[in-house]
Amino acid sequence: MEKPYVIGIDIGGTNTVFGIVDARGTILYSGSIKTGIYEGIDDYVSALSEGLSVVIEEAGGPGQIRGIGVGAPNGNYFNGCIEFAPNLPWKGKVPLAQLISEKTYHIPVALTNDANAAAIGEMTYGAARGMKDFIEITLGTGVGSGIVIGGTLVYGHDGFAGELGHVTIRENGRICGCGRHGCLEAYASATGVARTAREILINRTEKSLLRSLKPEDITSKDVYDAAVKGDKLAQEIFEYTGNILGEALSNFVAFSSPEAIILFGGLTKAGDLILNPVKRSMEDHMLKVFQGKTKLLVSQLKESDAAVLGASALAWEVKEN
Repeated sequence: MEKPYVIGIDIGGTNTVFGIVDARGTILYSGSIKTGIYEGIDDYVSALSEGLSVVIEEAGGPGQIRGIGVGAPNGNYFNGCIEFAPNLPWKGKVPLAQLISEKTYHIPVALTNDANAAAIGEMTYGAARGMKDFIEITLGTGVGSGIVIGGTLVYGHDGFAGELGHVTIRENGRICGCGRHGCLEAYASATGVARTAREILINRTEKSLLRSLKPEDITSKDVYDAAVKGDKLAQEIFEYTGNILGEALSNFVAFSSPEAIILFGGLTKAGDLILNPVKRSMEDHMLKVFQGKTKLLVSQLKESDAAVLGASALAWEVKEN
């Protein structure tokens, strides 16, 4: 009998969440452990395997599990190994997929970063079903991306491909967390929205609801809350952010001519405040041969489940031992 389930594991810097998922993208059983408390990889994998054993037994045992997919924070993951992951405590080349498999009934394991997992999840369960060429852009604390061409996720020769958040969009612009200047992430992330707000409040004198907050405490949600109340300065911040993101997306279209660009993450909750300027800017900056051809969509994955679903999507294609 064909194995009906897979497991998705989302490794975060603080928590690791996992779930048993069926072919329709329904999470049947789930659990979690703390990530950051395990400085040693062996202790972490042992704790994770114990948690996985519980949900596997709930699903009917290891004979019901096709494979395990793991999505991990922004970094480099290649051939089942952690090559570089600044938000995880384990340093050096770590064969994470192999370690998890060995302690979890030797079920085959696939590993990638969270943005790539989101793209695969979108193709399997979400807005990209039936698509073979699209780009997933994750708009959270940073800007991540997963590029799918011909139905295949692009990794590059070393696993680093798809870092569109670190494409330079403003020469000599803001310093980015990566150490470079002018990266898209420094402008179009939730963090970037807050930085724009602080800059405008310092350099401008117009009244704004945001002036009641300490500049260093302002978040993208504060900007959204002010914008929906009609605050012109807050609305301008989203317009500025959307213009920059749209400009960047027009360049990405020229690279791979995708059927769609799908936006995922907390910043999309701003709705038309961010989406309308993104759409206008993307088309205005587009090379004419591409204009009107690429759809701009919002992810159909439920955000609270998306990381586990994205990771689980990897597991349907993993090779069985």
